Amino acid sequence: MHFTIQREALLKPLQLVAGVVERRQTLPVLSNVLLVVEGQQLSLTGTDLEVELVGRVQLEEPAEPGEITVPARKLMDICKSIPNDALIDIKLDEQKLIVKAGRSRFTLSTLPANDFPTVEEGPGSLTFSLIQSKLRRLIERTSFAMAQQDVRYYLNGMLLEVQSGILRAVATDGHRLAMCSMAAEIEQADRHQVIVPRKGILELARLLTEQDGLVSIVLGQHHIRATTGEFTFTSKLVDGKFPDYERVLPKGGDKLVVGDRQALREAFSRTAILSNEKYRGIRLQLANGQLKIQANNPEQEEAEEEISVDYNGSSLEIGFNVSYLLDVLGVMTTEQVRLILSDSNSSALVQESGNDDSAYVVMPMRL
Repeated sequence: MHFTIQREALLKPLQLVAGVVERRQTLPVLSNVLLVVEGQQLSLTGTDLEVELVGRVQLEEPAEPGEITVPARKLMDICKSIPNDALIDIKLDEQKLIVKAGRSRFTLSTLPANDFPTVEEGPGSLTFSLIQSKLRRLIERTSFAMAQQDVRYYLNGMLLEVQSGILRAVATDGHRLAMCSMAAEIEQADRHQVIVPRKGILELARLLTEQDGLVSIVLGQHHIRATTGEFTFTSKLVDGKFPDYERVLPKGGDKLVVGDRQALREAFSRTAILSNEKYRGIRLQLANGQLKIQANNPEQEEAEEEISVDYNGSSLEIGFNVSYLLDVLGVMTTEQVRLILSDSNSSALVQESGNDDSAYVVMPMRL
């Protein structure tokens, strides 16, 4: 194996692929990246047995074919340290990889390509294509609500639901829920659900960088695969039953509050400074045309904000975790937001004003 490549051309796919590779691995080969040269194409593969990422780059010069695995982190650090416009020469010589650029020369250890595990591909049951920026928006609007290291393992990921003409993403950690839908050309009469693990979702979002480019999605029995011109991403699915999100959506809330998103966000941020550092609770007091926000902490310090809102209804006092409210307001983009409440023990439904494609549910907090 022998090829030359511009530093920039190698660094972009290498950084993405290395992102999948874990630093401390039980199997040494999992800390490596697989390099394969075929014809005029170099492909780089990284995996942690759950998520696999293959980056492809066209070589400008004729190359000697071959395949080998080398330490991902070291190769990436070498590439980063080389000057910007350098041409890198990479050659396999007696089970060592020799990397040359200008007057620098590096000799890296290798492991055989046969040792490198590939994620088993099952048959795909459903295939569709989406515009990358739209799928990325779907993920960005919901991924913050995914659980982290929850014993209910099916919450450490995102539900993707496909139905004729609609793709929906749902994430929840049991305290809040985020949901976003988009129109998509999908011919699937029955509802089809898969749970993609947290790491897979975050890696996929990093890949979707072409604004108008297409990404092709294949949903299989145990895998999801996403392919763009430059990458193929495969992730195992979480085997489990996701909660019925429709039952979580609050119904029949009679108190509608409409407010300025940025003003609310700033008021919540200021009040949060003096909330309890562990529980992050704030108290909302709602009256005609006005919302009062209060927080206090064990040191008996207090913060209070008053903000004008569009509200006509009976007064209500309700507590929330302020971090959850800020997360929701942070992913919204409209000037106005609407809050639908019913009583102090029921969850709030938060939506963008005049836009129904996203819905956020936040459970109340006893203060």
